Amino acid sequence: MYFLPHLLALLVSWFLVLLVAVKYKIRSRASSGTSISAPKAPGAWPFIGHLHLLSGQLPVCRTLGLMADKYGPIFQLQLGSHPAIVVSSWEMIKDCFSGANEKIFASRPSMAVGKYLGYNGAVFALAPYGPYWRDIRKMVTLELLTNSRLEKLKHVRTSEVNCCIKELYSNCSNIDAQLNLSSWFENITCNIIIRMLAGKRFSSSVTGCTEEMHFKESIKKALFLGGAFVFSDAIPSLEWMDIGGNIKAMKQTFNEVDTVFDSWLKEHIQKRKDSHIINSTDDQSDFIDVMLSTLPEGNMDSGYDRDAVIKATTLILIMTASESTAETLIWALSLLLNDTRSLKLAQDELDERIGRNRWVEESDIKNLPYLQAIIKETLRLYPPGPLSGPREAIEDCYIGKYHIKKGTRLIVNLWKLQRDSRIWEDSNKFKPERWFVKEHMNINFRGQNFEYIPFSSGRRMCPGLLFGTQVVHLTLAKLLHGFNISMPRDDPVDLSEGVGIALPKVKSLQPVLSPRLAVELYQSL
Repeated sequence: MYFLPHLLALLVSWFLVLLVAVKYKIRSRASSGTSISAPKAPGAWPFIGHLHLLSGQLPVCRTLGLMADKYGPIFQLQLGSHPAIVVSSWEMIKDCFSGANEKIFASRPSMAVGKYLGYNGAVFALAPYGPYWRDIRKMVTLELLTNSRLEKLKHVRTSEVNCCIKELYSNCSNIDAQLNLSSWFENITCNIIIRMLAGKRFSSSVTGCTEEMHFKESIKKALFLGGAFVFSDAIPSLEWMDIGGNIKAMKQTFNEVDTVFDSWLKEHIQKRKDSHIINSTDDQSDFIDVMLSTLPEGNMDSGYDRDAVIKATTLILIMTASESTAETLIWALSLLLNDTRSLKLAQDELDERIGRNRWVEESDIKNLPYLQAIIKETLRLYPPGPLSGPREAIEDCYIGKYHIKKGTRLIVNLWKLQRDSRIWEDSNKFKPERWFVKEHMNINFRGQNFEYIPFSSGRRMCPGLLFGTQVVHLTLAKLLHGFNISMPRDDPVDLSEGVGIALPKVKSLQPVLSPRLAVELYQSL
């Protein structure tokens, strides 16, 4: 009997050791060779892997969506020499963007666009996870994209939208006119962000100066190249061949945009010298002034030159803020023109809540729930980045039960996620009313409702979501308030999708417009 307590203690100890060992074994499946890998899509070819499956006429998000229907919400691809994992269900995506995995998937892979178009990696949005990315993102967020800063820059949004509305009126004040609203949206968003960044304004007229038109074309080329497939991103050893010529095009486009940014920067530096300005962080300063005041002159701790950082940050903010915001507006109006009932409901709401004796203002948006639902529904069907920017695991981890190796690239298919029929009834249809249903009405786009993350989630989610949605709401509200809009002969809008970062609409949107408010209101803008 004397030995019984000791025997019991020994058995309990062994049992605890066994439990710890089993738990450790489960956590160490990769090292023990019993790890479970995600399903691998068939059809890989030697050397290039699955790259051939991603070519063709369909946007890549749709191709990957069809593959998810076959292989499930998580599956493996081999992209040249790089393994990749594709996820498209809210459960798997939540696992990627929360807990320990949030940091593990916060880095970016090295890509040609960052090297040849992004000032040799100085573009913070393409930089790997680390101090440089954190510091520049923090500066951009605090000095440009916070609630308080955007409120102080409200006059920029208001004046640009009003100016373009007045111009639109002058083009259709006498007779019904068919106008290119795709270009009109692009001019608004481009001018708003350029004024905020550099204090500049480009002409919205098609007869604008040659230099301005050339710069806009260069930005469009940069946007196209940013979303283009570069063969050496998949197989780095073939970079010297420049298959497809995209690297050469990046170098040329870089020289074009850098010339403009360099002139803007020198102009700001000279102005500061002439005015003996030391600190330019007041409310009226543009963002180049703020960066000059914030960043140390010469080489920074990151190794990048201050001027390169300023130009790289200016470039990526123009690229992302102008295109994605304009494309959201183009898709929103296109969807409304194909659903005239929703268009009428939006205009009826404006007439009821605002009336026709004054213009809708930004402060009115909170009282326009149907307009907000239209924007939410547009972002569900056409998120600004249908494939969340590529990420790379910085260490081994698990997504669900599947082991993911360090260096694996993560592709999050937001387009497929937000059309999940388990969550969204008639998931491919434009139905703004769905946002008034109980299970959807409290969902927002701030990255915590994983069934709806049009601006992505986690540490790499888009920092400009507030800016973008403010511009979209104000611009669409004023357009719908001020004009009757329809398609010639009531033809449906062609919703064909092109390739690119923001899933652009292939054909320009060219509806017929006529004024719907009193003449005095347009003249007062």
